[in-house]
Amino acid sequence: MKNNTEKIAEIFKALSSSTRLKIVIGLIEKHECNVSKMAEGLGIAQPNVSQHLTILKNAGVIEGYRKGNQICYKVVNEFVIEILKNIWHQ
Repeated sequence: MKNNTEKIAEIFKALSSSTRLKIVIGLIEKHECNVSKMAEGLGIAQPNVSQHLTILKNAGVIEGYRKGNQICYKVVNEFVIEILKNIWHQ
């Protein structure tokens, strides 16, 4: 079982990519989004977005859920939300 410092390091590692950071900030601001809208907004291919989402999911930052015929994602880690709100809006 991972201790807190290992979990926090994993989260920061997942957030160290500017693309993943943009995804997480966008999800915090919009509350949810699907892969195709993220790809369009970021200007990158859907498979690349999916790879970034997998890293964020594995770190416990986001979760995906079915909404109709698509998968939407949202940030579920309150620690990440608080940190990013505190540093992003300064």
